[in-house]
Amino acid sequence: MKRKDIPLNNARRTALKAGFAVSALAAISLTTVNSANAGTGNDTRHDLAILNAALDLENQAIWAYGVAAGKLSDSKVGNVIKTLALRNQADHIQHRDIFISTINGLGGTPVKARENYDLSAYIQAKEGNLDSDANIARLALALEVDAVLAYASAVRKLRTPDLIAAGLTILPDESAHAAAIRAVFGTLDPAIHAVPSGQLSKETRNLWILSV
Repeated sequence: MKRKDIPLNNARRTALKAGFAVSALAAISLTTVNSANAGTGNDTRHDLAILNAALDLENQAIWAYGVAAGKLSDSKVGNVIKTLALRNQADHIQHRDIFISTINGLGGTPVKARENYDLSAYIQAKEGNLDSDANIARLALALEVDAVLAYASAVRKLRTPDLIAAGLTILPDESAHAAAIRAVFGTLDPAIHAVPSGQLSKETRNLWILSV
């Protein structure tokens, strides 16, 4: 990808527009279901395992954005990416708190955040790295795309209707994160579209990823 200077204000508006547009949906808190309508004990245990897996994804995203933000340059592009990274991280913190509250409300024990997460599979697959602004953004994109796929799979497996409904309010927020990151690249290369496909699925994953 050929890199060129871009106007900071225009780039920032483009990068953040998609992220802000859908993030409000996450405000419909999973905690509203509390422990009601949890079904049988087996259903509750089943759903708690799924919620904890989702919580682990949020913890990974929070950690990854924190690490990435500290490695971005102070260039115009680096600052645009940093602004978006911190905005996405704030959404993930909100999601994390929602899951923790919900798991506690269901009588479960929220999984603890790890000190470090292994991103080597993404780096080896050339789906990003931590060695440049562009590669950090590519890595964040790959993580967000896989978060969408993981959420879609998790929501389908939940057994409690209220949890399914609430979980669906977070899923589009994750998709918006991916679109917002692609929008940054679109300011550098007009051939890159924020939404490259009418759906984000395992079959279309390669259309969303921007390889190194």
